[in-house]
Amino acid sequence: MNNGTTASTAPAHAGAVSAPAVFAAVDIGASSGRVMLGRVSTASGVSLETIHRFPNGVVELDGGLRWDFDALFAEVLKGLTAAAAVARGNGERIVSVGIDTWAVDYGLVDKTGALTAQPYSYRDERSRATVERVHAVISPEKLYATTGLQYLQFNTVYQLAAEPNLDGVQALLIPDLIAFLLTGERRTEATNASTTGLFDAVSGQWATDFLDAFGLPRNIFPPLVQPGETVGTLLPAVLEQTGLPADTTVVAVGSHDTASAVAAVPADQEDFAYISSGTWSLVGVELDAPVLNEASRKANFTNERGVDGTIRYLRNVGGLWLLSECQRTWAAQGFSQSLPALLDSAAALPAGGPQINADDPAFTAPDNMPDRIRAAVRNTGAVFPDRPAAVVRCIMDSLAAGYARTLADAERLTGRSTSVVHIVGGGSQNRLLCQLTADATGKPVIAGPVEATAQGNVLVQARTAGAVTGGLAELRALVVTGTALEHYVPAAALQSSRS
Repeated sequence: MNNGTTASTAPAHAGAVSAPAVFAAVDIGASSGRVMLGRVSTASGVSLETIHRFPNGVVELDGGLRWDFDALFAEVLKGLTAAAAVARGNGERIVSVGIDTWAVDYGLVDKTGALTAQPYSYRDERSRATVERVHAVISPEKLYATTGLQYLQFNTVYQLAAEPNLDGVQALLIPDLIAFLLTGERRTEATNASTTGLFDAVSGQWATDFLDAFGLPRNIFPPLVQPGETVGTLLPAVLEQTGLPADTTVVAVGSHDTASAVAAVPADQEDFAYISSGTWSLVGVELDAPVLNEASRKANFTNERGVDGTIRYLRNVGGLWLLSECQRTWAAQGFSQSLPALLDSAAALPAGGPQINADDPAFTAPDNMPDRIRAAVRNTGAVFPDRPAAVVRCIMDSLAAGYARTLADAERLTGRSTSVVHIVGGGSQNRLLCQLTADATGKPVIAGPVEATAQGNVLVQARTAGAVTGGLAELRALVVTGTALEHYVPAAALQSSRS
């Protein structure tokens, strides 16, 4: 594990940084995005100021579920414009911009730099039909032995197989596409590249033999860049529109949002497990090297790159998408109870209620989620009260049980034990979920920070600028300094201490 900066992450323009320096984080998830200003100091850690929030979501367009990328990029520019104004008003200087988003999706850009169409969403069903075709060329066993990537039907490799024509275009993953439109430079950041199914988990380079086998151009993706490297400076048109300083750079961060989130896990020991809890739940441990054996493949664990050459050994588990989709359906039906009230009602229900497999692909697409959950419970033969609180408790119990199973599998497959579970992201605010996770895993849970992704984004930028130094341990110590963390004790341990 690399615990220090490398030549590629040395301060790119430390001499040009004037105090106080601030950093702009563009952090976009599958349902919303934000532009934040980050301030870093050894005394107070990382502080974030939300400058601009905006919605995101799939739209039905041109025969499929797509992202309205043009609107998304317009919101990014609006946020950067506002951030520049705030920084000027505070007498601060934005040194750089870092971008993180969800993984696997991409936009196709032609030779002129134009986007050929709005990017497909991973929730579109088009890639389902290509899975067998891909596996006929390279077996799932060989794919995993090279890429170490968890099988998901929407991985980039399956999406590319659904493209009718790739002549004369390049695929830019979503954060790389934003960086390209800001700088004119085409690069692929490595943590996100590792989610494509076309990246060698050991060498850290593109699996060119796979590209050849699938008939993909070797330059289908731009060259790789590592977290901490500078992608480029802002284009004149971007500078004019946003008012950002002329020497503002775009710095590659852990552009897969989970990579940035894990970089900001406030762990002060190595034997920790993490859960990045949001639309999806990413549950795993941090390793020095990938685990590529058949047992790992059958358990459907993934080996994705993290900041400083680490491996995020994890499995995608169902997430709070189930809850947010239920809320959306209930709101449309006129049920307007707040989320805190719903969670309180769910917490009041007795333990031992019905559970579902939160990872079931049946829950991937947007639809009437409460009805689908009820149907899944009926299929187990369980009795299920027909009220929202029962549905919410079922989701929470099911997620916690899924987390516990996944962590037990991670320990078994890696041969290492964990003593604490860190929950970061939106789910860290969900007290019911955090307590149920502690109970299900039998391990103490430390919850926070909520904005781990943006904090990891800012910390990598700050290190590149020379504002902070050190490896992940030092970066994480800054998160601990600046974050109020919640601690949850497993119910069994609490009862034991009282007896």
